[in-house]
Amino acid sequence: MDRVAVIGFGNIATRHRRNLRSFFPKAVIYAMSSSGRKPEAVPADVDYIVESVSELIELKVELIIIASPAPFHSSHAIPLIQAGIPVLIEKPVCTNEQDTQELESAIANFSTPVAVGYCIRYLSSARKMKEYILSGMFGKIYHCSIDMGQYLPDWRPHKDYRETVSAQSKLGGGVLLELSHELDYAQWIFGELDLQYALLKNSGELEIDVEDSADLLFLAKHGVCLNVHLDFLQQKVSRRCKIISHAGVVDWDLVANEIRICTNGSEKLLFSDPSWEPNQMYLDMLTDFLSLINGDDSQAVSVSEASKTVALIENAKSKFPIKKVIRAGVQ
Repeated sequence: MDRVAVIGFGNIATRHRRNLRSFFPKAVIYAMSSSGRKPEAVPADVDYIVESVSELIELKVELIIIASPAPFHSSHAIPLIQAGIPVLIEKPVCTNEQDTQELESAIANFSTPVAVGYCIRYLSSARKMKEYILSGMFGKIYHCSIDMGQYLPDWRPHKDYRETVSAQSKLGGGVLLELSHELDYAQWIFGELDLQYALLKNSGELEIDVEDSADLLFLAKHGVCLNVHLDFLQQKVSRRCKIISHAGVVDWDLVANEIRICTNGSEKLLFSDPSWEPNQMYLDMLTDFLSLINGDDSQAVSVSEASKTVALIENAKSKFPIKKVIRAGVQ
């Protein structure tokens, strides 16, 4: 490819530009801010700055990664889809079902290759976990508990976290949208989820206007009970999945990238890839998206798949409004 582009100037946009450069060292890389305004300083990994999606279309860019805040995804993507330009959209695909429906309609009408950036599906232990479960290796599964937490002020230590996308409702922040990888892989592995209950809270500790923790209870196929906990509050990163099954207790640590099983008090390591490099997920995702563009076999996440996660989130928010925690002594 000779012309590629990334919309957005955040951390994830920077990662995508660098990966595009590694894939296409001779290509021209265009960049556009979410708002269309030119940045004060042009990043070293950008060849040209453009101010609008229409410019990218006129320039005949061949592949575009959309890494703008989620509320802008559909407005950025739809004109590109209509122009036949392949688009990889960062997660979450959108912030509401209306936008996802408009995206799906555009894709159906123009048959443009589009994928969504749920990179956890490309983690080696994630693929192995799905393989184990589909093979029936663990026998009947009774319960699954998913935990993901990381202290929001530590995410981008050189920036005021309160000014980031994660902290602002108008930009699609909050744990449900920002940590939606967990909801995506839960559906990818266990199938359709039926929401039973949700507790969404704003602790007041972070001075943000979105939920900083969420606890959700789902029923999956075959009566599997599935709990999901997400938060911006844990000061030690946690990303785990525990499964209680007939074969034993399975502990999947996504940070260590390993899977263990405990049976009758004896623990066994089933899978371990400790030397994994996080960027490899993004490289594999981009490779898969290129396969989709070329008409080859691909496991790229479709907009219709990603829209199920948006529907789960919208359902939880509509049925269970965020509870503001009032701390003692605070008026």
